[in-house]
Amino acid sequence: MTTDREARSRSIILLACCLSVFMAGLDTTIVNVALPSIQSVFHASVSGLQWTIDAYILVIACLLMASGSLADRFGRRRVFQVGLVTFSLGSLACSLAPSLGWLIAFRGLQAVGGSMLNPVAMSIIANTFTDRADRAKAIGLWGSVAGLSLASGPVLGGLLVSGVGWRSIFWINIPVGLIAIALTQRFVPESRAERPRRLDLRGQILVIVLLGCLTAGIIEGPRSGWGSASIVGLFGVAVLSAIALVVVESRRHDPLVDMRYFRGAPFSGAAMIGVVALATLGGFLFLNTLYLQDVRGYSALQAGLLTIPMALMLAVFSAVSGQLVARHGPRFSLVISGGLITLGSVLLIDLGVRTAVWYLTVAYLVYGAGAGLVSAPITNTALSGMPLDQAGVAGAIASTSRQIGAALGVAVTGAIIAGSSANFLHASHAAWAVVAGCGVLVIALGMASTGRWALATAERNGERLAADSRLASEGAR
Repeated sequence: MTTDREARSRSIILLACCLSVFMAGLDTTIVNVALPSIQSVFHASVSGLQWTIDAYILVIACLLMASGSLADRFGRRRVFQVGLVTFSLGSLACSLAPSLGWLIAFRGLQAVGGSMLNPVAMSIIANTFTDRADRAKAIGLWGSVAGLSLASGPVLGGLLVSGVGWRSIFWINIPVGLIAIALTQRFVPESRAERPRRLDLRGQILVIVLLGCLTAGIIEGPRSGWGSASIVGLFGVAVLSAIALVVVESRRHDPLVDMRYFRGAPFSGAAMIGVVALATLGGFLFLNTLYLQDVRGYSALQAGLLTIPMALMLAVFSAVSGQLVARHGPRFSLVISGGLITLGSVLLIDLGVRTAVWYLTVAYLVYGAGAGLVSAPITNTALSGMPLDQAGVAGAIASTSRQIGAALGVAVTGAIIAGSSANFLHASHAAWAVVAGCGVLVIALGMASTGRWALATAERNGERLAADSRLASEGAR
């Protein structure tokens, strides 16, 4: 029976974890509304703005899976605190950045800390709430805070940029980080995995090279020329790294990216859906911010307020998405989500200088609902047929796919803008069409990864994974 003191301690632990996910999620979206101000101060190019966003998302994507392994081996509280300290110091450094290059570098430092927050917080919650029902409630609340942080970024960013200046969007992390550090030190017990996964240095290096070269090639392509030796070389290294990653990870006992998971169609489908669905969100936030402030002339505050309908729908539908999946299965939510993302993006293709605010509001409402619906069915599909003892690693790979998608969304839509000879408004039409196409892919992938054939592959693969796990345990004895 749980005492009042234990219940209070668990609630405080959950609070610390929620504060961490709020900071990490907030900085995924809050910077977008400050881009025009940053561009004005540092005379930044479109590619410079892309790197300001992608430096953060990309580093998290590269280090997310490794951070979970580090926490299992060296202690979850220790790694969580290191992440909080690094993130807070990175935020302070961003607020003091003297140039765009330093800002991008400090965003990367932020992300090193951010990569240690979400996966480790999830492990801490699972280790703290041992009762299955209590754990489900705790994870549900934690997930709601994650959705709220993403949704509130543009609004809070608009208030801070208009009222204080763009540097203030980083100040907000410092007191939150200090509170989380103090709560963690006082209340979170240290814990480690009974059999921690080995650190996979080769796999980590290949992931960094693959994602870094791919993103750099897309962002710098319009400026350097798609046929230039540097860009061709970046894409060539990315391809070779992808091939090497498959070969190396397939032969490793404890791989960073377990290639066996991709034998199940639902898992492969969920990973691809994570990429294309979050690419639409990254592209939406990047394009919409520049449209509202550079084309329409709205202030950061006005742009943030205009984005509230999208933010509200994203938060609301993120909260109800899990219930819909539980009632109807993941296919229903994926198809509806893809349809709404497509429709919302199509409505934004022909934006003009005088597009009515009511029209923008309708498009934002539709898109926000679709973006909010997609998270829960991605996780549900990824874990379909997966053995319980491997659900954490599988979930981490699915989360990484979302981060990759958000980074690629900014890279691709920005490359379309930078590579066009037309002005931003006309170039954005093609970019919005690409975002809409990603919504169509969500529908197609959702249908393909949730059918009978796909579920059968997941069941067979789950049985193989469970058998491999038993053999590994017997061999360890």
